[in-house]
Amino acid sequence: IFISHRFEDMYRLADRVTVFRDAEYIGTYQVDEITNGELITAMVGREIKDLFPKPAVELGPEILRVEGLSRTGYFRDVSFSVRKGEIVGLTGLVGAGRTEVIQTIFGIAKKNKGKIFLEGKEVHIHRPADAMELGIGLLPESRKENGLTLILPIFQNITAAALEKISSGGVLGLRKEKKIAEDYIQKLSVACPGAYQLPLYLSGGNQQKVVLGKWLFTESKVLIFDEPTRGIDIGARDEIYRMIDDLAKSGVSILIISSDLPEIMTIADRVCVMREGRIVADLDIADASQEIIASYAAGGKHE
Repeated sequence: IFISHRFEDMYRLADRVTVFRDAEYIGTYQVDEITNGELITAMVGREIKDLFPKPAVELGPEILRVEGLSRTGYFRDVSFSVRKGEIVGLTGLVGAGRTEVIQTIFGIAKKNKGKIFLEGKEVHIHRPADAMELGIGLLPESRKENGLTLILPIFQNITAAALEKISSGGVLGLRKEKKIAEDYIQKLSVACPGAYQLPLYLSGGNQQKVVLGKWLFTESKVLIFDEPTRGIDIGARDEIYRMIDDLAKSGVSILIISSDLPEIMTIADRVCVMREGRIVADLDIADASQEIIASYAAGGKHE
């Protein structure tokens, strides 16, 4: 039994292939009888249904540009850009290097070579504090482990990334902090008893809203979302999509890392596909489909 996402492995080694999707058995096929397109359809197999009609947004100038970014053992020669008001999806199979790229952009990990430009000027990011100071925010894949302090109240989580905005002479303004948090709770429709609620007891969707509130408070120019709706119910997912779209309309540049192809097709203006540490396709969403994206990601044939 050989388990792989890579088409070339399956075609080279296997006699039969069994496809699972969303934890369900889809079917078993003879390798020499199934076409590349049929296999992709079996793997993807879901009709794209927009959770909301994505409106057209007039894009502004380039805000973020990455040129030849490399980190030994993880990815190499990665280049892409994001314009003002644009939502760019970064997708690929597990292990393709997506999260490692954004961790490097945000200063969590160090690059070996390459350049990062913000509003046309090269920037040097050595740690997350550098990225935050430049106006880059990251909503990490694991909100519980990396995005929130679960045992501190919501109001302290929301202001945590920009304490200088609520302090004077090194002293925090508690009333101001609570008022800001209450405003974001209302604005983001966080279902909770109040600003003193611990995120530990919130649903996944409401936890993600608190993380989003934290970065909205920093007034970031670029927001990076890593798997923004993982573990979130369909209703909260729709709300998160609308919030992301509103951010883009307000001029924020958005980079979304997601392995959920319907999500990419729903929210993104453009999609970059990674495979084995490299970007193998940069497509306008109008020219993309789940089948095309999956084919690039898995190394299959594509038109």
